[in-house]
Amino acid sequence: MANKRSGGGLTGTQQAAKFLGVSVLSGAVLAGIALPAAGALGLAAKGTVEGFDEIPANLKTPPLSQRTTILDAEGGQIATVYSRDRTVVPLKDISPYMQKAIVAIEDARFYEHGAVDLKGVLRALNRNAQEGGVTQGASTLTQQYVKNVFVEEAGDDPDKVAQATQQTLGRKVRELKFAIQVEEELGKKKILENYLNITFFGQQAYGVEAAAKRYFSKSAKDLNLEESALLAGIVQSPSDFEPVNDAHQATLRRNVVLQRMADVKYVSQAEADAAKAKPIKLNVSKPKNGCITAVDGAGFFCDYVRKTILNDPAFGKTEEERQKLWNLGGLTIRTTLDPRAQEAANEAATSHVNKDDKVAASVVQVEPGTGKILSMGQSRPYGLDQKKHETVLNLAVEKKMGGTTYGFQVGSTFKPITAAAALEKGITPAQSFSSGWKLQLPMRSFTNCSGSPAGSGTWDLQNEMEEEAGSWDMTAALGKSINTYFAKLEQMTGLCETVEMAKSMGYERGDGAKLGENPSITLGGEESTPLSMAATYATFANRGTYCTPIAVTSITTADGKSLPVPKSSCSQAMSERTADSINQMLKGVVEDGTGTRAGLTDRDNAGKTGTTNDRKDAWFVGYTPNLSTAVWVGDDIGEKASMYNITIGGQYYDKVCGGCLPGPIWKVAMTGALDASETPSFNYVDVPRGASDKEKDEEDEEKPGANRGGDNGGGDNGPGGEPIPGISFPPGFIGGADGGKTNGGGTNAGPGGRN
Repeated sequence: MANKRSGGGLTGTQQAAKFLGVSVLSGAVLAGIALPAAGALGLAAKGTVEGFDEIPANLKTPPLSQRTTILDAEGGQIATVYSRDRTVVPLKDISPYMQKAIVAIEDARFYEHGAVDLKGVLRALNRNAQEGGVTQGASTLTQQYVKNVFVEEAGDDPDKVAQATQQTLGRKVRELKFAIQVEEELGKKKILENYLNITFFGQQAYGVEAAAKRYFSKSAKDLNLEESALLAGIVQSPSDFEPVNDAHQATLRRNVVLQRMADVKYVSQAEADAAKAKPIKLNVSKPKNGCITAVDGAGFFCDYVRKTILNDPAFGKTEEERQKLWNLGGLTIRTTLDPRAQEAANEAATSHVNKDDKVAASVVQVEPGTGKILSMGQSRPYGLDQKKHETVLNLAVEKKMGGTTYGFQVGSTFKPITAAAALEKGITPAQSFSSGWKLQLPMRSFTNCSGSPAGSGTWDLQNEMEEEAGSWDMTAALGKSINTYFAKLEQMTGLCETVEMAKSMGYERGDGAKLGENPSITLGGEESTPLSMAATYATFANRGTYCTPIAVTSITTADGKSLPVPKSSCSQAMSERTADSINQMLKGVVEDGTGTRAGLTDRDNAGKTGTTNDRKDAWFVGYTPNLSTAVWVGDDIGEKASMYNITIGGQYYDKVCGGCLPGPIWKVAMTGALDASETPSFNYVDVPRGASDKEKDEEDEEKPGANRGGDNGGGDNGPGGEPIPGISFPPGFIGGADGGKTNGGGTNAGPGGRN
């Protein structure tokens, strides 16, 4: 027997000699031909023995691709995702039957030889010479392990896979070189453990643990004799011997393994015969891979988490590094998703909009003060089957995170931002403006942040209805959503100040572009996303402090190492007094303004309706002190259609408005997500009113139907748009729209607007 070092391996000189001696024979077996010894030795000598003691670390402890588990905030599983379904387990957690079965059928002399089995090589060479072709190989289990490492490294790259498996002498020489040192560095038990964790068992299962779960719905440590023999038999050719598709061939192969185990005395002949007589009994677990399997409609949130890993520099400086981390997997990702809020959001999104409707609904919730994204729900289910009205387009987020190209115009939900900018400049909420229902303002009266006029000519805009003419203060204008008031307020406040306030509150375009400095921004002309709007309004709820939205709280790798994750960054966007004032004014929207159908009766809440040009988008964004929710409804497929004379969720609408459809959806989401025992209040401040509006309010209170005005989307009083029977409203009582003809993007909205 050759002399061994204390570690059980040959000396460096012996390794090289052995390598040079057997590489020729192994190559000949592989190629099925006789090669001149000198030529083969020459090949071996060129670059293969040089640096022989240098072995890549990943051959000793290869980073094996495993499944990643995504958890909600309470530790419940949302989904598992993987490029390769694998769970690495130690040898002690693998059935002894499985260990013996794989050795018996793949390399019965595994514990007797080194990296190369000389007897096996000679036997195979002799057999192949007799047969006149390649009928038997001589790769040891160690050599197979080395090859699998290179295949694993190749991933899904077909060229790299071909290089790792090409039938050439050069590849065999390379495998032999590394196999010899792997034997010395790792030892037999570790090599066997690594092999059982890396090899492919068919049915998308990599490694014995995944295979045991796939075929028998049990752990590898619980495999019995016949189950172990079945799995060991698959390895040679998964396409031929896996039992789901060909139970007969799998049985024959299993019995070959059982007999081999008896031949090498791993089991008795009687045990082998008894196992052979048993039919294959499978308990197949179907693969559950990807966000499509997410619970409670959380597929869109799951995909947002994936996009976070792939896009945030915290997880790698380059796109390639981040993609490698995701593909490698083995991560346990704890997220911000609140299971109660997610269930409520999913219920809300589907409660008033059907998956096969012409339009779709999106619901997203953010926690004020932390930026935590608590839920994402959509009316269309997550998936790729368009016949089932599935989609992977996340309507709640920006383009780079899987959303639409631009986002959506936000309508009058932008107006509170203008109000906040005005208050920060010292303008009182009692500030009143009088106007007709139409208005012209010179573009030169608006100055952008570079100090230049916003344009030339005039900005022509109008309110929804002719009756919407008169004098309004800030509270009344928010409640009735008066376009002309906010155009004048922006003019007084400053266009740049308004844009800067939006930025400081986290208002972002869906395409990631810089916010346009156009006067129409105050009417919602700059597209954004439901997530951005929920986070923006959370600033009001958090008394003026904006916190960036986050979806991930911790990540742990397969070896237990914690990875750094991006934290929410909070900054003061406005004074507490300003935020408190906005909260009081927006309470009026849900109490007696355009959002009355959304209002919650058991706690402080505030919000704003929004309906865009030609009613292509409808919004309700609102909040309590501890939860901010944005709801969007609109056409998500192709050219955006106007929501007139349309049936949604089985209900007919002559015109959709922010208060009559998104509002009720918002109410369902908030009611389901909030704990009835927690009812924090807004910080009360006295909001001064304009004298003319006080007089108007006193007049309205004396009239039937007071404070029961229509919705923000067009002054309608319900889905059918009919007034309340028997009640007439005074001119100008019904609140103006943000949509119709002017909302920041129509032809009447002025330069910079978009349809």
